[in-house]
Amino acid sequence: MAWNLSTGAKKALLGADAEVLVAMTADTISFGDGTGTGGRDQILDSGNGLAVFDDYPYYLMTVSGSTSNDGTYLIKTVAPGAIEIPAGNLTTEIAGNPVILTVQKGGSFCDVFRNCTLHLYNGSRPANADAIENGTKLVEMTLNGDPFVSGSPDNGINFEVDDDGNIVLMDDPATGVDQKIRGTGLVTGGALFGRLYANTVVTGASTSAVRMDGRVATSGVEINMSAGTTVTQNVDADVDDLSMTI
Repeated sequence: MAWNLSTGAKKALLGADAEVLVAMTADTISFGDGTGTGGRDQILDSGNGLAVFDDYPYYLMTVSGSTSNDGTYLIKTVAPGAIEIPAGNLTTEIAGNPVILTVQKGGSFCDVFRNCTLHLYNGSRPANADAIENGTKLVEMTLNGDPFVSGSPDNGINFEVDDDGNIVLMDDPATGVDQKIRGTGLVTGGALFGRLYANTVVTGASTSAVRMDGRVATSGVEINMSAGTTVTQNVDADVDDLSMTI
């Protein structure tokens, strides 16, 4: 078995065209190969105008107009003078050409579930992800267990595609290591299923909410907790792996 997708998630994944959110053009843009944190590549601006992208870590940025680096890249971190992207993408290039930078969303699983959250329940997995949640909510899981507010990009869970074409957890932008899916137990109980909600969390029965359901076990299912599936009130619980076979 695999994840159950809601009707809203299916529509978002099958019919989502990329939407441009913000764009800038400048002739002060240069590119660094491996010059960023931990060897990441960098898009640099001597005019320090990249702050317009402050709200878009984990989004895709398209570069056009450069000599060697036109393409679409995943934003890791943003500062006024530098945007870091994964290593191995850019060629060192000095500024001079008018370069257009755009950020867009939509059109991929990683976009649709950007900055999402995972809730675990002690009921059995519903027949489909449009249905109301079964059982009691045991825990709300976020990036490293840090506070999350529906609709805010802060501390959501994110994914990326690895070199083999697999959907995997993105690394933690603050540390460069694998992010932890963690939450503090709300009540004590055994987790049986989890619902992954898009950044805007909609609970209850819905045919428009973007979310998907998976089973919980110690291994071999969609949501794996190697330390055990019991959630204890006021104690942190971790999910080790989200298997993204859909």
